[in-house]
Amino acid sequence: MTDEPRILVSVEGAVGTLTLNRPEKLNSLVGTMRDELAEGLETLGADERVRAVIVTGRGRAFCTGADVRYLSEMVEGGRLEEFRDLVEAGRRVVSTIVEMPKPVIAAINGPAAGGGANLALACDLRWASDRASIGQTFSNIGLHPDWGGAYFVPRLVGEARAAELFFFGEMVGAERALEIGLVNRVVPHDDLMGEVKEAAEGLAARPALALRLAKAAVRKSLAAGLDEMLDYELEAQAACFLTADAHEGTRAFLEKRVPSFGRAPTEHTG
Repeated sequence: MTDEPRILVSVEGAVGTLTLNRPEKLNSLVGTMRDELAEGLETLGADERVRAVIVTGRGRAFCTGADVRYLSEMVEGGRLEEFRDLVEAGRRVVSTIVEMPKPVIAAINGPAAGGGANLALACDLRWASDRASIGQTFSNIGLHPDWGGAYFVPRLVGEARAAELFFFGEMVGAERALEIGLVNRVVPHDDLMGEVKEAAEGLAARPALALRLAKAAVRKSLAAGLDEMLDYELEAQAACFLTADAHEGTRAFLEKRVPSFGRAPTEHTG
């Protein structure tokens, strides 16, 4: 046993990183880890220094979902209410990512299974190592997808592929995951964290309000009609128009230089 935290949170410049830290068990989730994960995300979401967030795992796995031994004890004991609490804790994690007003990138460094797969799918972007794999493995142990899997997977890959992933519970390799739309990019394993950090730093340097509203637009569009989205776009554009970032961005474009966006979305009054 170790006293080292199971969830590590760090900030470097404007990038916050949350690392699942149970490598000897492939970062499987046990005990209060779900709540600790949510609390770590909430900390990064509230930190005004942080403008982009990375979620990853330590060791050779991203996260393999629930610790099955721990889960089996719960099933054998018929501890349904305790199990409900665990599922609800996963809901808190996913909602925190979706509602966070900052872009979140999953750095999938190895297997991402069950709830671990859906932790990655809840993130705005997913960079995968060429050694990574991802799977909706719930049916393999007689359970149903949670952590938003029933929401994210059909929207990312379509109904037929979602059914296949749910029914068979197979792990999908990185290249296949890229092909069907589960991940955005696949990179050599040794380059993963460097490339993700570079991407996060790039996002952190972009206009905060514009990215926050674009993130909300992507989520909103999944359930909204065209007229509702056109209305949203109008209000979002008006909000961005009043910022110093819009002033800086348009001026930099005309002056043929790289814009220097502010650290916070503030109104431009000049």
